[in-house]
Amino acid sequence: MRIKLEGADKRGKVSLEEAIERRKSRRAFKRTALTKKQLSQLIWSAGKAPSAGATYPLELYVVIGKECAEDIDAGVYHAKRYSELDLHKEGDIREKLAVACLSQMFIADAPVSFVIAAEYERTTRRYGDRGIRYVHIEVGHVSQNIYLQCEALGLVTVAIGAFYDDEVARVLSLPEGQKPIYVMPVGVGL
Repeated sequence: MRIKLEGADKRGKVSLEEAIERRKSRRAFKRTALTKKQLSQLIWSAGKAPSAGATYPLELYVVIGKECAEDIDAGVYHAKRYSELDLHKEGDIREKLAVACLSQMFIADAPVSFVIAAEYERTTRRYGDRGIRYVHIEVGHVSQNIYLQCEALGLVTVAIGAFYDDEVARVLSLPEGQKPIYVMPVGVGL
């Protein structure tokens, strides 16, 4: 199943300076579904990060709970070209993801989680071992874009780096060669 995302709004109601000032990590979520527009805007912002040598080593997966996103079924979706979602795995796996993240169970309460994975070879092929650093820098750019977009949309998030890598990869059924780097649960804050 492929879901076409909505076009991004390029003029928000919150200034960049306000978003930077408000940005912080929050771990409590209301049981409120995200709209398709909110989801589209977040995915668009994730795709607007620079990439060393245009190697684009990152893949964005979106974990959506049951009845947690407007007109989108529960499952793991791969954000293709940051403009559409391809169903990667069916079902609500939020609790399994939370357990794989050292049992940080607030992750299961978030309607949506973004998992940023990397295929290091895309960058190390060109830059050798230094490419590993470039991949991590790129993940930081994507994460910050998601943080700032959450602030602009009145949503909350937190970047999670504490998890069992192999377990997160297994729960999401990540392709061989892709390694999870960050998990970012997103939703309306309490």
